[in-house]
Amino acid sequence: MSEQTQLIPGNSLITETPEEGRALAVKIARLTIKITQPDAEVREKLRPTYANDAAMLIAVGQTVAAEFAIIAQANNYWR
Repeated sequence: MSEQTQLIPGNSLITETPEEGRALAVKIARLTIKITQPDAEVREKLRPTYANDAAMLIAVGQTVAAEFAIIAQANNYWR
């Protein structure tokens, strides 16, 4: 894992709004992919494969949803 990559941007899951929380969930999911496959060229080559595979796209959505659930809980569901 790259020591320069911060997996939790700003080292906090606290956000002002659910919209910011959702954006953070997407960013964390993307950082997970970047750490898992650090070669940008390989990621670019793989993009057309998963972009056209419904199961892979659903898996991406599930990953973001799981991250968002954790962020929502950390923010007391913005109450």
